[in-house]
Amino acid sequence: MTVAIRLKIPDNTAFSALTALKRLGVAIDRVERADIWRFDGQQSKEELAASVQRNETLFNPNKHVLELRDSTKPDAGETWVEEIAPVRTEAAAKHYTGWRLFDASGAPASEATVREAAEKLLCNPAIERAIF
Repeated sequence: MTVAIRLKIPDNTAFSALTALKRLGVAIDRVERADIWRFDGQQSKEELAASVQRNETLFNPNKHVLELRDSTKPDAGETWVEEIAPVRTEAAAKHYTGWRLFDASGAPASEATVREAAEKLLCNPAIERAIF
């Protein structure tokens, strides 16, 4: 099961990414950022949501919004960026930074645009990999 945790307060990192991507010529109008957590296990959606909301290192109800997702892959207009660790360990959860891009009409950006943004700014291929 996958959980997205977004800021409900203004996200300066997303705003900076939007500004930089526009300067780099990427045709987007809005950027959203989220911490994406993919959990293994047999918890129900309600149990998982309650567990994440109790974990103060992941979730602060004063500044975060929690979204449960059925999919284990990025949505339209979105890429998940994962740090490439030199040594992998077995863990109950995987963490990604989710970037969702929108065009001028408010629709999710095309996959080509998302790939361009990842290549130009959102993902450093030396230490990260992007999932589309």
